[in-house]
Amino acid sequence: MDSAQGTFDVAIIGSGIGGSTLGAILARQGLRVIVFEGGTHPKFAVGESMILETSEVLRAMAKFYDVPELAYFSSENYFSHIGTSHGVKRHFSFLYHRPGEEQQVAQSLQAVIPKQPHGHELHLYRQDSDYFLTAVAISYGATVLQNTRIRDVQTSPDGVEVITDQGHQYHAQYVVDAGGFRSILAEKFGLRDTNLQAHSRAIFTHMVDVPCFNDVGAPRQEYGIPFPLSQGTLHHVFDGGWLWVIPFNNHPRSTNPLCSVGLQVDPRIHPARPDLSPEEEFYAFIGQYPSMQAQFREAKAVRGWTRTERLQYSSTHLFGERFCLLGHAAGFIDPLFSKGLYTTFMSVALVANALIEAQSAGDYSPQRFEPLDQTTLSFVRSNDRLVANAYKSFSNYKLWSVYSVVWMLGAYLEYVKLTSARVQATSRADYFARIRGLRLVGGGFAQFDQVTNVIDQLIEQTDPADEVAVDRAVAAIKALFASVDWVPHAFQEILKGKNHLPANKLRLGLLKRDTGFMGSGAYQAHFFGRRSNSELVKAFLREKMRYSTPSLAVQRRLQNAGRAQVHH
Repeated sequence: MDSAQGTFDVAIIGSGIGGSTLGAILARQGLRVIVFEGGTHPKFAVGESMILETSEVLRAMAKFYDVPELAYFSSENYFSHIGTSHGVKRHFSFLYHRPGEEQQVAQSLQAVIPKQPHGHELHLYRQDSDYFLTAVAISYGATVLQNTRIRDVQTSPDGVEVITDQGHQYHAQYVVDAGGFRSILAEKFGLRDTNLQAHSRAIFTHMVDVPCFNDVGAPRQEYGIPFPLSQGTLHHVFDGGWLWVIPFNNHPRSTNPLCSVGLQVDPRIHPARPDLSPEEEFYAFIGQYPSMQAQFREAKAVRGWTRTERLQYSSTHLFGERFCLLGHAAGFIDPLFSKGLYTTFMSVALVANALIEAQSAGDYSPQRFEPLDQTTLSFVRSNDRLVANAYKSFSNYKLWSVYSVVWMLGAYLEYVKLTSARVQATSRADYFARIRGLRLVGGGFAQFDQVTNVIDQLIEQTDPADEVAVDRAVAAIKALFASVDWVPHAFQEILKGKNHLPANKLRLGLLKRDTGFMGSGAYQAHFFGRRSNSELVKAFLREKMRYSTPSLAVQRRLQNAGRAQVHH
């Protein structure tokens, strides 16, 4: 029986950003793929803020799976490929608030995203990105059934049967559940785990007429930051939570007037208000913070508000006989540092590799999928601790001012490791060998893990209301960072009180032996191996040329010409 009659190599439940990406990869690699989608595209989704690590995994998948379209969402340089409904992201910014007080300019942070060599990041308008990737999967040969809900999945040593709510049956060698929180397989096999540190709920929507905060609060010049707050992801943070502002209309080419807005709070500190509608609760809450309230005075929601219960969940394990969980079907923590998409795409990369090898060998034994389980669950656990301790640090700005460096440094090292692995890898197998041991933050560098474990323990043991204890913890954290020689100068400056990372991160000092970008000793060996400064410069220039807007335009014309030749 061929795929048109209902037999496939892989069945995927869900055509969100993870399921559609996996479908595109597997179809491109010659597997017979069917994707079941309970709704229909285009459809609303959040998870819109890209980060360096996510984009780097997309570039790696585009390269090693020969799906160039996956890199299209990795940079602003691809606007001509994906359209201008997406926003640009030049920074993460954080403004600290106290009830009843105007926001203090000194209590701010702008973590600038480097423009070189790939271009700035994006705010994804998910209804368009997910629809695009679903279309890519179809173009490579995947079968996608929309408006098709799954009633049951039967697994056996010989394969799986997927049964739709209409009673239609489809046979596959393997099934991947990318269905999010309501994962049918997580429920069927009792895999859910909620024993997590982080604790938050959310209220969110899309809005119009949300001004740049600099237009209703202090101007950019007064903050002394490189970019307007609207040109990145803005986090309003306060005791017990934070509020995201993710504009899609923040660059000259934008054709999308919308702005994503979401309030995240710890219900143990800020209990839910069932007596109010989600919209009423949102406005009642921000009414406590004058500067936040000012940004939304004229804003209008363009869709219904969503209010959730506790967001956090994980899974005891992610695979079994002929099945695995992917992305948010496996777990979710909190969107605070935008790690969800990174976790999803890393999981996609791993499960795609396992499935391609399994199909080639005719062996779908569960042990092939152990790397997916180990990596994804370590990502979830790392994010859980990072988010939980960030929330705790929001209770006292002095704690947040130092704990923010844990987040920034961890993200930076992860990105360096990912990029180094992609650039140096000679094959897909080599790439996965080089990134083995990653755990979401720190790039797998043992010294980072050791230092930040001590810092996390300090945060967990400190009472934010005890100023003496807080001062002692802050001093200890600064001393820990000062005790190692691999913390970049820009992060050291944040610890000394600077409120932003530099917009231009390129300087001659980066090429200095031992103290430059490549560092020395164990740090250099872990991240760069035996590479020299001259090799690093050459690699940087190749990346800059390869991902420049003119080069991408040429590559796309050649790709389209090749497809036209094939169809002709």
